[in-house]
Amino acid sequence: MGQESHHLREMSMHVFITGGTGLIGSAVVAELLSNGHTVLALTRSDASAAAAEKAGAETIRGGLADLDVLRAGAARADGVIHLAFDHDFSTAEAVAKAVATEGAALAALSEELIGSDRPFVTVSGTPAVPGRASTENDPPIVDGPVGGRGRAVAAVLDLAAQGVRSAAIRLPRTVHNEGRGGFAGLLTDIARQTGVSGYPGDGTQRWPAVHALDAAVLFRLALERAAAGTSWHAVADEGDRVRDIAAVIGRRLGLPVREVSAETYGPLGGIFAADQPSSSAHTREALGWAPKHPSLLADLENIQP
Repeated sequence: MGQESHHLREMSMHVFITGGTGLIGSAVVAELLSNGHTVLALTRSDASAAAAEKAGAETIRGGLADLDVLRAGAARADGVIHLAFDHDFSTAEAVAKAVATEGAALAALSEELIGSDRPFVTVSGTPAVPGRASTENDPPIVDGPVGGRGRAVAAVLDLAAQGVRSAAIRLPRTVHNEGRGGFAGLLTDIARQTGVSGYPGDGTQRWPAVHALDAAVLFRLALERAAAGTSWHAVADEGDRVRDIAAVIGRRLGLPVREVSAETYGPLGGIFAADQPSSSAHTREALGWAPKHPSLLADLENIQP
């Protein structure tokens, strides 16, 4: 197994990636290219195509709903990384549509990869477990407004029995870079809109976080080394209290910090109010992942008033 893992690490791959120009995806593309891989990026617009090509990737035009394009991209690749998602959380209907579109896209990519022994790295979320930090062994989230994502990812992991080296990177609620991104970024956006840096409940609930550049390293490591059917936690900060996050945001924006109604956060209100710390101890030990970039609270100091 050691020799096989070493071989996987050393082998340069042509990687098809969806969502390659977003906050996380752009970091993943840079990480892949700087480690000897080549990239084919799915792009929906001239602007995203230009950004991907400037970074050094080849591009193929289409979106997650273009299933034939997805199959064509996967057919040209030695491995696939899926990151794209429509982050419209304005209504329950919008969330449901995004989840359904992603599920169909994952199914199309899966069809192309079955029996090929190629790696397929997809994205999931760290689960919430009452009373403790969640671990890589805990089951995925399959209920609630984004439960469909968990079910689709579980189907991808099941491809391990059909000749696909599938793996899931579970991202925490906040993946950040330069003070932007994730649930903390949503708190910042809402604070700007409402004039209050708010938090639901008493604010003692904890959210895990990771810097986008550290998450990108884990996506590469999983592509190169992860065994089929495995889940990994991209968690650097096990859990910051939401009121501590809101306090930094309020100070940076010069706004009052206080509890607000969970309804402020629309369909995500229940998720925002949940205590959901998460551990990455197994991921660090098994894949040698070592986060080194700023923590969330430190990175939020980059928020501009």
